[in-house]
Amino acid sequence: MAGPRAPVAAAAAAVVLALLSLAFAEPPASERSALLAFQTATPHQRRLGWTTSTSACSWFGVTCDPTNSTVVDVRLPGVGIVGAVPPGTFGRLPNLRVLSLRSNRVLGGLPSDLLALPNLKSLFLQRNELSGPIPTGITGLASLERLVLAHNNLSGPIPFALNNLTSLRVLRLDGNHLSGSIPSISIQGLDVFNVSDNSLNGSIPRSLSRFPKDSFAGNRLLCGAPLDPCGSPFFPPAASPGAGPPGGEPVPAGNKKRKLSGAAIAGIVVGAVVAALLLLIVCVLCAVHHRRGAAARQEGPKGAVASAAAAPARGPTSGEGAGMTSSSKEDLGGGGTSGSTTAAAAAAAAAAAGAGAGGEQSRLVFVGKGAGYSFDLEDLLRASAEVLGKGSVGTSYKAVLEEGTTVVVKRLKDVAAQRREFDAHMEALGRVEHRNVLPVRAYYYSKDEKLLVYDYLPNGSLSAMLHGSRGSGRTPLDWEARMRSALSAARGLAHLHTAHNLVHGNVKASNVLLRPDQDAAALSDFCLHPLFAPSSTRAGGYRAPEVVDTRRLSFKADVYSLGVLLLELLTGKSPSHASLEGDGTLDLPRWVQSVVREEWTAEVFDVELVRLGASAEEMVALLQVAMACVATVPDARPDAPNVVRMIEEIGAGHGRPPRRRARRGIAARRRCVTAGAGARRPMWAMRWPWRGWGAPHGEPAIRRTRDRRSGRAANGPRGQS
Repeated sequence: MAGPRAPVAAAAAAVVLALLSLAFAEPPASERSALLAFQTATPHQRRLGWTTSTSACSWFGVTCDPTNSTVVDVRLPGVGIVGAVPPGTFGRLPNLRVLSLRSNRVLGGLPSDLLALPNLKSLFLQRNELSGPIPTGITGLASLERLVLAHNNLSGPIPFALNNLTSLRVLRLDGNHLSGSIPSISIQGLDVFNVSDNSLNGSIPRSLSRFPKDSFAGNRLLCGAPLDPCGSPFFPPAASPGAGPPGGEPVPAGNKKRKLSGAAIAGIVVGAVVAALLLLIVCVLCAVHHRRGAAARQEGPKGAVASAAAAPARGPTSGEGAGMTSSSKEDLGGGGTSGSTTAAAAAAAAAAAGAGAGGEQSRLVFVGKGAGYSFDLEDLLRASAEVLGKGSVGTSYKAVLEEGTTVVVKRLKDVAAQRREFDAHMEALGRVEHRNVLPVRAYYYSKDEKLLVYDYLPNGSLSAMLHGSRGSGRTPLDWEARMRSALSAARGLAHLHTAHNLVHGNVKASNVLLRPDQDAAALSDFCLHPLFAPSSTRAGGYRAPEVVDTRRLSFKADVYSLGVLLLELLTGKSPSHASLEGDGTLDLPRWVQSVVREEWTAEVFDVELVRLGASAEEMVALLQVAMACVATVPDARPDAPNVVRMIEEIGAGHGRPPRRRARRGIAARRRCVTAGAGARRPMWAMRWPWRGWGAPHGEPAIRRTRDRRSGRAANGPRGQS
């Protein structure tokens, strides 16, 4: 009996020994020392907990291969790394495949020792403060598949040597200061390419024209497919009436020398005679008309006064009501800058006709207080234009007219509304007037082009102030400025909902524009969704989960988007990029809920707010408002006027900047309690800042109870997660 059992026992022993060897396996000492050197030499706000007493494969953010013999992944997103990556650290991990240091404050150029890692496949360094050019030595990363360097301070040209990265599938260089022309990158497997929001110029290479327009947006000197050809930024170039064949082939010389036949000569003579007769008839009619006009003038001015009074009957003279065209303004005595009203109208009609429109479609229609402007379509076509940005509804241009007036022209795309529906909708939007809303001032509608005209606000958008390049010369947005923006956005939304029964439909940080008056940020691009066909892509990370048809939005969906905007102000993270990082990032509300559920509430807030000494109590109170707004169930969300009241009670300023109180940092507001295996958690003890509202239904509430005597949470200690 012992004979047959011996091989089985030996095999079992071998398996046990193999498992034990895996359990005690450890990466080489050189890799451990490289990671420890990085931890020691680089300041970071969040403790990594890498110690020599534990296995490197169990360290936070470190992943080893299945045999625990080497480090293959290092992921440290948003841990507060400050400074340059020291040499001799990550470069000593020869088998490293994924490195993610996104959303930190990594300074300097691209780390030199990273450029020699032969097995690196993914490099995520977006949203840092990297500067300098992209080194040509990056071609040493022969296995690289994903290179994401977006939203840094990189400058200089895009190196042509990127063509040597033949395995590259994702290349994101957007949000930097890159200049020069785009090299012809011909990588067959390249699926994602983005160089938007740089200072690039010239034409787009044909090999990259297959990517969407958004990949090249924000480069005002860039042209060519898929962008508009160089020329007028508002209208596409029209074909010349005298253009030759499409192929551009020259007319054969033999055709030029062909003699005219007798029939052709006779036809020319007959045509000339007929033309002369028609000209004579026209001259006679003009003379008769001139005599009748002279007789009418001799009778007195009554007829002229009556006709002048009839001309503006189409719209009110105050500019507060229905729409008014540029020609009707001059008929009312608006005194346009042109010396001849008829000549200006004819020039505008001719310009619009070249764009594929004519007759009534050639007019620039002013609505609401837009009647105060004194320009027409011809002036708009002659204006110098600069691209401000491209969004989900179209491209925005800063147009400077010859007379010095500056306006914003939004060129809409994919409009599905017909002319009558479009006119009625613009008239309704023109009646909206509020200091926290940016209304439409004029519009243009033709078969091929739809334009909207807005007032120009030179201070830019909240998104640019919040997520602009975080270099040394940037002034961070402090807590009071963020509170003012939050209150202004909430007041503007409440006005749309209550005074006009309008749904905004596109609340996001880039649509919150900053006025010179600090307390009067304005919501733009409101209620444009009925003009477009249903789409699931508009609004990005701000869209409420229940929204299916973007043309059928509700007030509660607006409140959800406002809640995401409040979370963006608190966290400093952009929800529009949350799902594009490629390494498992969640959308912003889910990320905040997961952090709060783990009781790491302090980790939610933007490190810039913490560094500037923002009030911890006010930040948590606004976080609670945001969590109520992003409740999954629409009926559990507060109405916009209630959100305004909550924010006003937090700042206790009612439209004024929140009063400065004794600023105690988050560290003074947080109790760290030892529980389990040395885990810590923040315990917040404060009341809700409003009455009548509890924790959001169906959402994880922020734990805010504690035993004042022992400092331990009433819910009990949290174990290590």
